[in-house]
Amino acid sequence: SKPAGIVESMLTVHYFAAARAAAGVASEQVKAPTTLGQLIEQLGKDHTGTTEAGMSMKEVLGRCNFLIDGAGNTQADSPLMGVTRVDVLPPFAGG
Repeated sequence: SKPAGIVESMLTVHYFAAARAAAGVASEQVKAPTTLGQLIEQLGKDHTGTTEAGMSMKEVLGRCNFLIDGAGNTQADSPLMGVTRVDVLPPFAGG
């Protein structure tokens, strides 16, 4: 059990394009891990769906860029303490 006063931090993950297809949802609330890398690993395990092209969530996440509370970041060791939103952005066609 957790010590009194310790509240599990939650964040909202928003999925776009192929990530949305693999996740099967547009967004979800998840318990915030310590780093972006841990979040990516967690999401890859939690979602077993695939895109129309047959890519797994883990494969999609490996190609994505991430916005952490609106700031672009792809560093696995980026801390998520106090973060409320992570956007998962696959490469877009033509970009």
